[in-house]
Amino acid sequence: MGKGSDVSRDLIEIALACFLVGTVIDAVFGVTNRAVRSLPYLLGLVGSACLFALGIRATSSRPVTVNVTLLSGSGLHALRIDQLSGLFLTLLFGLSVAISACFVSWVMPRSREYHRGSAIGYLLLLASVAVILCASNAFLFLFSWELLTLSFYVLTSVTRSSPNQTGAAWSTVGMGKFGGAALLLGFLMLAGRTGSLELASWSAVAPGALLDVTWVFVIVGFGAKLGVVPFQVWIPRGYPAAPGPARAAMAGVAANVGVYGLWRFLSILRGPPEWLVIGVLLCGGVTALLGITFAGVQSGLARVVAYSSIENAGLILTAYGLALTGSAIHSRALIALGLLAATLQTCAHAVAKSALFVSLANVEAVEGSDDLDRLRGVGRRMPWSGATFGAGALALAGLPPTIGFASEWFILEALMQQFRVIDLPLRLGLAIAAALVALTTGLAALVFLRVLAFTFLGKTPTALERHREHGILNKVGLMILLLGCSLGAAFSPLEVRYIASGLIPIVPRAITLGATTSPWVLQPVFAGFSILSPSWLWVILPIAILAVFLATLLFSRGRFLRTRRVPPWRSATAGVRGPSDYTAFGFANPLRHVLANVLGVSKTVSTYEGEGSVESSKALRVQTRVVVVEPVETYIYGPLRQAVVGVSRIAKRLQSGRLNAYVAYMLVALLAIFAVVAAIR
Repeated sequence: MGKGSDVSRDLIEIALACFLVGTVIDAVFGVTNRAVRSLPYLLGLVGSACLFALGIRATSSRPVTVNVTLLSGSGLHALRIDQLSGLFLTLLFGLSVAISACFVSWVMPRSREYHRGSAIGYLLLLASVAVILCASNAFLFLFSWELLTLSFYVLTSVTRSSPNQTGAAWSTVGMGKFGGAALLLGFLMLAGRTGSLELASWSAVAPGALLDVTWVFVIVGFGAKLGVVPFQVWIPRGYPAAPGPARAAMAGVAANVGVYGLWRFLSILRGPPEWLVIGVLLCGGVTALLGITFAGVQSGLARVVAYSSIENAGLILTAYGLALTGSAIHSRALIALGLLAATLQTCAHAVAKSALFVSLANVEAVEGSDDLDRLRGVGRRMPWSGATFGAGALALAGLPPTIGFASEWFILEALMQQFRVIDLPLRLGLAIAAALVALTTGLAALVFLRVLAFTFLGKTPTALERHREHGILNKVGLMILLLGCSLGAAFSPLEVRYIASGLIPIVPRAITLGATTSPWVLQPVFAGFSILSPSWLWVILPIAILAVFLATLLFSRGRFLRTRRVPPWRSATAGVRGPSDYTAFGFANPLRHVLANVLGVSKTVSTYEGEGSVESSKALRVQTRVVVVEPVETYIYGPLRQAVVGVSRIAKRLQSGRLNAYVAYMLVALLAIFAVVAAIR
């Protein structure tokens, strides 16, 4: 064993030891002793820093295999850490450092309600993610996958803060078990064909029906964790149910192991069938559109961010569909382009989602609510959290010069390479996916403009009172996330070079580096198509904004800065307060009307007597109630649930009968088995 293996082993063992000790501390002292309440999260920060360092080391060096002692069984377990593992270790545990820092400050105030098990679930999540990224065999991978599902259950059930908490926890663990079952079936098929549980040995599986079915199980299993349609129903329930910054860990860290799994199996298995590639492209586009559409009509900020996670899952899956297209037609350039676009979007999603959920945790702890209309002006009352949330929202809206703009530009440019694909069905699939993604990016700007304008930057009738944001580590974590969202685009050419090193197990680094025509200019791998310099945007945009402002002052002769007071008219204009004020709900009404068929909108209008003017003590008022219906949950899971309940009632009736009835059931079953066996022979 070389020196590099020793260092890697030491880093991962220190990290896992930190997570284990933190779990024990929370189980023994976590609630009763405030002095040690933050210690598990400090240990989580140290462990995450070790894994972050391990990721940087692995991405820039050769793959190593290390043997560590884990609690999953007796003896040593082999972990293989290659460039792809290093890439995801760098991203996910770099974020974990910031999230852990925010968690340390979040649990400290005496007035804050804290529940035993929060740190246990959080540290179990981090440990599971670390082992999944480094697992070299199916047993260790699936065991860690189930531990990750268990951590989700702990985090979504620990607070018991609302009557819907139980349903959220069970839907989260149910979808996690479903995804794990799909992976188990796929792994068993591959292991049965090769006679080995080592992931690397499965590359010997030849094309055929078994490989096609395995691809389906792999995409379903990892897609369920990522939150693609129709497996996304747990996300709007599960994320808001988790305590504080744990939501950031679920959405920004743990969910992205689904992305890692898709990348890993693209490096192991041979190309998928064409029909599956088209299905992935269409599923990604539909997921993105449904996610951002439902995000735009939510009244709770936590659900807005959760539905935005579904949108980003769709964008990532769509770009991954392009990589699958390249694999199906044996084009390494398309594989590199699709994976590069999808990985950039994964980075943007992970950083921005972590920023939003950490900021929201601070806001909810102070305001006691996540209602959009009740949080007006909260960005002014809490400047650190407000600035971080604003940077994350602009990144998810895909506006320049944020990291989200660079990643979404790459996805659209990648999908425009459809003319390089000869096969007509694949070209049509890429074209439809590109149209859905373009529509999604436009709606994303509308959705997050609503959140920023009416919530974080909105004005309140009363004077604003600033809230104190506790903890230096909290501010450090927020600053890391803010800089990641805003300055990530400025350094995106460097990110592309780092990602190219991480994708070496799938495509050669030289092909991926075709995206960098010069040190600060990017292109979609293929030369002569389109170029962009996100770095120069940070120079050009501020200069352009300053030039426009100065020109406005010059031509208006100073009138631009004067305050003009006019009588307000009863509409949605500035200066109107009370029932006629423009709200976040009212801003989303055009979206409800235009996409009523997608949202399943039902509207009821009722009248009631309210307070009137001076002349009349009573006045007739009109109240409109709008209900949005989720099509997947209503038309797929609703009938499925009714069918399961019906079968359960029949089974309950059968097991309450007489003894002679049971004997008759057994006789009928035995005769049926004999008939089937005879027919087979």
